[in-house]
Amino acid sequence: MYDVVVLVEQELTVPDAERLVELYAGTREQIRFHLIVPCDDAQAQVQASLAGTELYGITAERYSVRADEPTVTAQREAQRAADAHAAAALERSVQRLRSLGRDADGVCTHKRPVDALVDDIKRVHGQEAVVLTRPHVVAELLHVDWSAQARRHLGVPVLHVLEQDH
Repeated sequence: MYDVVVLVEQELTVPDAERLVELYAGTREQIRFHLIVPCDDAQAQVQASLAGTELYGITAERYSVRADEPTVTAQREAQRAADAHAAAALERSVQRLRSLGRDADGVCTHKRPVDALVDDIKRVHGQEAVVLTRPHVVAELLHVDWSAQARRHLGVPVLHVLEQDH
């Protein structure tokens, strides 16, 4: 079995699933895909919108005053919705790979995506990592994108695949 851990930024589309399967079509060993879908940090998003500021993805959470009960309730509800969205995206993504005849499973994570990737590579003894994202030109240029971070932390090949236009 050849285990490939795939970190996706969002739900795996049919064209992206087909492309992923194509990449490993010539492999002699049976491929097992392990998907990782990050859950949005709804708490940070709610606080950022309440504070009215967000800079480069870093919220003003640490600078805000203690949240009142309605804000805490809104954060919890938003997180439940984000978790449900991520779980549904994961299920559809896994089913797309399975419908193409591939063995697949996956997890949703609240960890930093690259940390989850590192942990999953160790957990499943993954031989390779794939990072599937939209283009992030500035992050890629500065080598702070997920694939660059993963390469610094993993001892396995890391392939960065850009999502196809739909």
